[in-house]
Amino acid sequence: MVKNSSPSKRKSIPEPTIARLPRYLRSFAQFSQSNQLVISSKELAAVSDINPAQVRKDLAYFGQFGQRGVGYDVKTLDEKMRGILGLNKSWRLALIGAGHLGTALLQYGGFAKAGFKVEAAFDVDPSKVGWELEGVKIWGTPAIRQVVREKKIEIGVIAVPASQAQRVADDLVDAGIRAILNFAPCALSVPKSVLVRGVDLASELEHLTYFLEKSSKSDKTKNSG
Repeated sequence: MVKNSSPSKRKSIPEPTIARLPRYLRSFAQFSQSNQLVISSKELAAVSDINPAQVRKDLAYFGQFGQRGVGYDVKTLDEKMRGILGLNKSWRLALIGAGHLGTALLQYGGFAKAGFKVEAAFDVDPSKVGWELEGVKIWGTPAIRQVVREKKIEIGVIAVPASQAQRVADDLVDAGIRAILNFAPCALSVPKSVLVRGVDLASELEHLTYFLEKSSKSDKTKNSG
């Protein structure tokens, strides 16, 4: 049973809760593949690597899901979560930067499976303009504004060097883009109405090396003792 709260009664949803929703969605896929129809918050927490109390709290922001003592219906919860995340429709993407990273992103099949369609790609290299990669035409960067408007693209993905990222972001914003995924290792200045998510691969690796170094020092201390 699912009871939705009216938007006016919903509390402000914390950013960490929103960030965990895709993890829940991927967990539902695992349960579906194993033909498990009903799950408990404890089972969902174990697969998602999240505390059961946090799972219940996160879901409660969006309504009353499941029944006490019975659990959650996997199919229903999956459908509701897709609706919450806006994945019950297709989203049009533009990729700016058709270098090594951009090419890898175009070749990634997960976008289409999740409902994201790359409608156009752009690059500054004249030798790439006019070519198609994975069925996507590559345009010159001067055409960003025109093509984004014509194709009604909703999300821009920036995969260019940091020195070019702000100019690209300005073009996307001028074309009406309100959501940007930025792979360039820099901060972008955009209007408050535009949402930017940064993916800094080097920073993520540095985050990992911090814990590796910390663990290494801890092991040395134990061994010396």
